[in-house]
Amino acid sequence: MSRKYSLQHLRNIGIMAHIDAGKTTVSERILYYTGKLHRMGEVHDGQAVMDWMDQEQERGITITSAATATVWRDHMINLIDTPGHVDFTVEVERSLRVLDGVIALFCAVGGVEPQSETVWRQAEKYSVPRIAFVNKMDRLGADYYGVVSSIQKQLGANAVPVVIPIGSEDGFRGIVDLVDNCAVYYDKMDRGMTWHEEPVPDDMRETAEKWRRNLIEKISEIDEKLFEKYCNGAVIEKDELSRGIRKATHSHKVCPVLCGSAYRNMGVQRLLDAVVSYLPSPLDLPPISGRCLDGHPIERVPMDDGRLAALAFKVVTDRHVGKLVYVRVYSGTMESGSYVYNSNEKSTQRAGRILRMHADKREAVDALYTGEIGAVTGLSNTSTGDTLCCQDNPIVLEAIEFPAPVLSVAVKLEKKGERDRLSRALVKLSGEDPTFLVSIDPDTSETIISGMGELHLEIILERLRREFDVEVTTSPPRVAYRETITSTVDVDEKLVKQTGGKGQYAHVIMTLDPMPAGHGFEFRNRVRGGNIPREYIPAVEKGVLDAMSRGVLAGFPVVDIRVTLNDGAAHEVDSSEMAFRKCAESAFRKGFMKGNPQLLEPVMSVSVTTPEDYAGNVTASVYDKRGNITSMGRQVNAQVIKALIPLSRMFGYATELRNMSQGRAAFSMHFEHYEAVPFSIAEKVLEELRNS
Repeated sequence: MSRKYSLQHLRNIGIMAHIDAGKTTVSERILYYTGKLHRMGEVHDGQAVMDWMDQEQERGITITSAATATVWRDHMINLIDTPGHVDFTVEVERSLRVLDGVIALFCAVGGVEPQSETVWRQAEKYSVPRIAFVNKMDRLGADYYGVVSSIQKQLGANAVPVVIPIGSEDGFRGIVDLVDNCAVYYDKMDRGMTWHEEPVPDDMRETAEKWRRNLIEKISEIDEKLFEKYCNGAVIEKDELSRGIRKATHSHKVCPVLCGSAYRNMGVQRLLDAVVSYLPSPLDLPPISGRCLDGHPIERVPMDDGRLAALAFKVVTDRHVGKLVYVRVYSGTMESGSYVYNSNEKSTQRAGRILRMHADKREAVDALYTGEIGAVTGLSNTSTGDTLCCQDNPIVLEAIEFPAPVLSVAVKLEKKGERDRLSRALVKLSGEDPTFLVSIDPDTSETIISGMGELHLEIILERLRREFDVEVTTSPPRVAYRETITSTVDVDEKLVKQTGGKGQYAHVIMTLDPMPAGHGFEFRNRVRGGNIPREYIPAVEKGVLDAMSRGVLAGFPVVDIRVTLNDGAAHEVDSSEMAFRKCAESAFRKGFMKGNPQLLEPVMSVSVTTPEDYAGNVTASVYDKRGNITSMGRQVNAQVIKALIPLSRMFGYATELRNMSQGRAAFSMHFEHYEAVPFSIAEKVLEELRNS
């Protein structure tokens, strides 16, 4: 077996952007012009090949990243089309972890939008070289130079045009290639399959010369040889300039910018040329680093005959072949039927079939070579982020970091008897998506599902119905309130029952004292003289705990209370453990209601990171939620607001925060402590609970 395309002729790239910038349309055009597709699919018709899920076609958005492979100029291009909606940012995260280069897509009208910033930061996190493509140049309001400027200002990138548009909006006719120094026009009759080059139009010659000079200056600042030629006024050849752009792109010192209109079939071939010319092959990047099982750092050089090192970056459940594990091979060769070692799980597994994916279509191959991306069956004990390697020289690659879920709902089965089916479905879905979490609330026994937003959870619920035939209803999770008392109470309670035979008798005298917040429960026995036999004392404590667990005021657990058993009495025949347990429970419940009971609510520590422009809105929203701001600070170019806010006011905050900040603010929260609910609000809560 041998590989068809050398490592030097391999490109692993992704397309990332804000929602509705045209990622999937660009992907479709790339596949069409490279001969992978024989007809173009359109997103608005639900016919896009890369949007293969039913819900993607119905909604006209990308939900899951789709992988495919194609060929351009004798280069193999592995392409991943990622979602643009913020709820599916996990798909971008794990794709960027295994890609060598990225096309950052921008709408010529919208420019740098909120999710553009997010995915750009993700690319910087993994040091992925980028080229930019300004799409939709035919749209009303298109402003190529404005977008280039916003990339420079808002993203801090050294954005340098390598093409400029000929016209814009309805007058967009083609592009000027500044490297080739020519005008390029696309033939509308054959949907852009052919194009022709002409000299730069007279009315654009001055503009083209200005931007070509800008390109040469920017690249010369990075390349010493070009700088020397530029200073001496020597002619810089096309190949020299192209090599300089490639070098500057790999070192993240320049982001080449191209433009076009994918929908109008203009500019995509030049984008493919840029992918081949400027984005790196696996050989152009540093060796992948990891650690041995003992923790020492180790590297793997990209070589087909080297030791195997591959990363599982995605897991999906396929209705035809079962569990599919997407892997990127960094070193060595993974052959079909071979045994691989999972260094995270410390287990040996057999790789089944190896597949090259084309969206949801599959092509069986004998092996995956260094630098290649594919899917593997049979790896039942492999999860997202696991390393697959050779057992005699194992390596653990850096895992993928995923953001914490921000929205939770409680789910309840519509039909009884489907709990096992629901559990199996939730396990499969959470195995596919690391940002989808499932838990059982220990206080309310509710099944809680958590995700990245409303759309994310909506898609999950729809998949439960369509793929697993499980119908559920949802509601906001119940707030886990607590109950306590605020004043000391003495209680004297007797249980006397006589039914003709052996009766029930118990007598307890106890004191209920409030305890400081967080002190929990304390039971003290002060009985003297054996008035209550010692064997019944534990039954009294159990009776108190029974009442505390069920709650008295509203059915929530009781906390922060001390119960002192002072005295009582027993009957030599009618007393029993059960009698004292029931008597103590009754005594506690009566005493609790006399001790000025109070409802406690969980208070969360919330940290909001927001651009300065929206800090005022965020601050107002915190106070509106009965929150207290504890600190305000700065983080790079953002404001960080920390506050304490009741959990009951945090449901739906993710959506609210996105709306008030155009999707640019984010928050995290964790439990801090319990706090008394204000009287007026407690009355409303109790009324709602009584009516529910």
